[in-house]
Amino acid sequence: MILWLIRSIKRLLLFMTGLAVVYLAVWKFFPFFDNRVPIALALLATYIFTAYVFVPAGIRLYRLFFRATHIPLYCVTPDGFASDPINVGIIGTRVQIIKAMKDAGWSIPEKKTPSALWRVLKALVKRRPHPTTPFSSLYLFGRSQDLGFALPIEGSPTHRHHVRFWACHFDGPEDFHEHVRFWNRLQRPRKAGDNRQLWVGAISRDIGLIPIRHNAQITHKVDPDTDVEREIIIKSLKASKSVVSVQNIKVGAPYELRNRTIGGFLRADGRMSIAVLKG
Repeated sequence: MILWLIRSIKRLLLFMTGLAVVYLAVWKFFPFFDNRVPIALALLATYIFTAYVFVPAGIRLYRLFFRATHIPLYCVTPDGFASDPINVGIIGTRVQIIKAMKDAGWSIPEKKTPSALWRVLKALVKRRPHPTTPFSSLYLFGRSQDLGFALPIEGSPTHRHHVRFWACHFDGPEDFHEHVRFWNRLQRPRKAGDNRQLWVGAISRDIGLIPIRHNAQITHKVDPDTDVEREIIIKSLKASKSVVSVQNIKVGAPYELRNRTIGGFLRADGRMSIAVLKG
């Protein structure tokens, strides 16, 4: 009964937030812009302000009071929605990982700057791959990814493999330290003086563009089969001769996640491949 009541209160708060957004967009934002610019620009400005400013701010405020809690089998978006499953790991130093991934043909994404976004726009218009397209931030252990890499496919700017890595250390909120211990138990015992550590990663494949269901922003559509992507990164690391061994382990039961895109979901078999790098 108590759980039902809490769930109902959460849904009511989200519903009221949605009503507030609709009210502000229709009766406040649009009339304000419509009185100053042509109707097409007024609609565009209302959409941008609502989808990229007001709704994300409201959801993040909501997450301050109702935080997502889960065993760390998947990372989450900045506003707390489920995202890519954690399905791969690497044991090594930061320098070793960057070198191994570059040797395997992966690129480090650029930071989000006006010039980087302009290059992405040109790649979209010309329909050519752009390996260093900036990443969005996903969260695990209470922080965004420590490293990210991308591998373009099919000669398209909207299709690519991408992986994010988080180091299993205790820098971050105390609430997530048990999550770090959960993953650290999976790695092999360290040798004396060995500063290498486990980095857990989430790899998936972008296959197009699609709106986000709760705020209508445009984002990448992700292929539901994340298990195939796990094999791709391991094969590319093996091909570059950067790996000395690979351990396949089970971290949970198979599961399916409904992500934040319209009709989007991801499947995972609950397994993880951990590659030990040379060094």
